[in-house]
Amino acid sequence: MSYKGQFRVWRGDSDGGSLEDFEVEVNEGEVVLDIIHRLQATQAPDLAVRWNCKAGKCGSCSAEVNGRPRLLCMTRMSLFDKDEVITVTPMRSFSIVRDLVTDVSYNYEKAREVQAFTPPEKLQPGEYRMQQEDVQRSQEFRKCIECFLCQNTCHVVRDHEENKLAFSGPRYLMRIAELEMHPLDAADRRDTAQDDHGLGYCNITKCCTEVCPENIKITDNALIPMKERVAGRRYDPVVWLGNKLFKRGK
Repeated sequence: MSYKGQFRVWRGDSDGGSLEDFEVEVNEGEVVLDIIHRLQATQAPDLAVRWNCKAGKCGSCSAEVNGRPRLLCMTRMSLFDKDEVITVTPMRSFSIVRDLVTDVSYNYEKAREVQAFTPPEKLQPGEYRMQQEDVQRSQEFRKCIECFLCQNTCHVVRDHEENKLAFSGPRYLMRIAELEMHPLDAADRRDTAQDDHGLGYCNITKCCTEVCPENIKITDNALIPMKERVAGRRYDPVVWLGNKLFKRGK
């Protein structure tokens, strides 16, 4: 059963813009991305929106619906009342290219700063061996589709643009934690997580976990354990004394 839905969609570019009102047909079983496509086809052919798979696996159609970071292709219209005005806006933490498309290059820059997997020097390809328990520990983090909703909703980035230089955000701190947990990764990532990627900026509000479409427990399973490892290295008095006595940690 179809009905006429009321939508407010942000239109504009880096120079500015505003919300525009539209009335669009909504059919049973549709998602917000379906409505955006119908809007393009019938009323706003120049409306810019990034999308690809329409299956919740590419992370391309990230935006904000009624102020909440979501994937447009996974946000069902049945979540909203038929007489509700639905507002669709671009991700707030990133600069706008046009309409619903934002510049997410910040995330790729941070990705390049993460040191790659570093196997032990004497271990050759084909000789890697891991316990199944270790595989399962980091498997959760590999579900990430890089939609950047966690990056967008993190208030360290969202409310303080100046923090972007020193803070990599939950997605890449999770990547560092994943590698730190890897039994074959020879790099010690505790200091770089704190000093180069801004782990200390995170105050574990769990907003990143709340918006993750893959239901990854970013805060509980990655960020908090990483913080504990850093605290053990830097602030445990026994470790501190051992470093002083035996000149370790240099």
